[in-house]
Amino acid sequence: MTIQAQLVDIHHRQIRSVNLSVEDGQISKIEEIASDSSLPYLMPGFIDAHVHVESSMLVPSEFARLAVVHGTVATISDPHEIANVCGMEGVEYMIANGKQVPFHFFFGAPSCVPATPFETAGGEINAQDIEKLMSRSEILYLAEMMNWPGAVNRDPIVMEKIEISKKYGKPIDGHAPGLMGELAEKYVSAGPSTDHECFTYEEGLGKIKLGMKISIREGSAAKNFEALIDLIDEYPEMIMFCSDDKHPDNLAISHINELAARAVAKGKDVFDVLKAACLNPIEHYSLPVGRLHEGDQADFILVKDLEKFEVLATYIQGQKVAEDGKTLIPRIKNEVINNFHTSLKKPEDFRIPAHGTKVRVIEALDGQLITPEIEGEILVQNGFAESNPEKDILKITVVNRYEDASPAVAFIKNFGLKSGAIASSVGHDSHNIIAVGVDDESICRAVNLLIEAKGGISAVTGEKEEVLPLPVGGIMSAADGYEVAAAYTRIDRMAKEMGSTLNSPFMTLSFMALLVIPDLKLSDKGLFDGKRFEFTDVFL
Repeated sequence: MTIQAQLVDIHHRQIRSVNLSVEDGQISKIEEIASDSSLPYLMPGFIDAHVHVESSMLVPSEFARLAVVHGTVATISDPHEIANVCGMEGVEYMIANGKQVPFHFFFGAPSCVPATPFETAGGEINAQDIEKLMSRSEILYLAEMMNWPGAVNRDPIVMEKIEISKKYGKPIDGHAPGLMGELAEKYVSAGPSTDHECFTYEEGLGKIKLGMKISIREGSAAKNFEALIDLIDEYPEMIMFCSDDKHPDNLAISHINELAARAVAKGKDVFDVLKAACLNPIEHYSLPVGRLHEGDQADFILVKDLEKFEVLATYIQGQKVAEDGKTLIPRIKNEVINNFHTSLKKPEDFRIPAHGTKVRVIEALDGQLITPEIEGEILVQNGFAESNPEKDILKITVVNRYEDASPAVAFIKNFGLKSGAIASSVGHDSHNIIAVGVDDESICRAVNLLIEAKGGISAVTGEKEEVLPLPVGGIMSAADGYEVAAAYTRIDRMAKEMGSTLNSPFMTLSFMALLVIPDLKLSDKGLFDGKRFEFTDVFL
């Protein structure tokens, strides 16, 4: 196979017309020809430098089918979501499923499963498991070290995992939201060399100066591109792009290609942008992905221009996997694994005896994972605390899905629901059931829909019910990715029709139990202060 195109040579910062020949999945020859500006551009494929495939609600094989359409050829994938549900079996599932399609999934060994001792998870990855994983060639790094207090204070269990990674010469991903100054210095000196959790320019700059690579994140909920993109001007070699968590409706529309286009539109140098989007992950993680050199794997994309990066075709190991907006990867049969063991609930399970009207409230912020603690006023009826929809203070609950236990209940602001409830068994990191609603009956209905389905997302209001089943671990579907995206779009629309003003209400909901992100979160065991790393009271 020979392709005529304008080759984008990122290393030498030049563009030249070439004939590129491919034999047996490799680039056999690159021959320069007379300049021809009418030819499409040929460039390395895009790489998502940090993503939880599970958050797309798709198994890896289906994720790949959607991603290649946007020119993505590889992902740095942290399987800790499925590991929190199914342990090592979940990690093995992701690796095996991903190998069945032509796509580069590079998995890490989950470092923090369970993420904290303050929640109930379904699996555990200990130091012995890390050792087993790190000894395998398909495991390329230690996935995000979320236990930053443990790293800073040199906790023996945390450091054992880090030392195992160092022994195998594999990089350690970081996760240190808001850490600056001396704390950041101590964290970096423990071993982590990347961070995708920066949400200010100053934070990103400080970590770069400590030697960290910064993955600029733009996912379905957390969006840090605008705050961080100017870092690329001075430090193009230290920047990568990632989605972290991307829902199926968003993945059906765009991926890393969108970030490249937005960066160029902001006047950033196109070669710096493509270095971040295509090459820096290869170099940082020593990925076996082609960089458009003779002898490399034939991993590349053809794009219409270097502004919008409209993808004409995607090639992985010489195989055309997408063309003109259509995936060429066939569907495979996806197996189902799960861990879901809780009984149906009753409305009274979500009651809270009132101890006054002033409560601590989780403030959900659109586009952010951080959730400030604010004070709110709830309603009291018959001695029980109730939602106050007029002030947009609603009940939130987390229900243990691994065993029967009393639900934890607290209050949250900014979901905006005027009626009904929404629920999800995608609840980072332990993936218990999490729901927000106006009244106990609606919350109970939304939760029970998921218990009956053994996982998914749901919305209920009046007589109307919608549920998207996620039978793989209670967090992924085995169905066609585009059908899942369409189903998600319908239920997302319903949540917004119920009053939610959030850009992505279900993605935002999924992070309200993420205890490792401050300030205030809710686990199945109670309301949690993420700054002090301890439980706190609902009532003030």
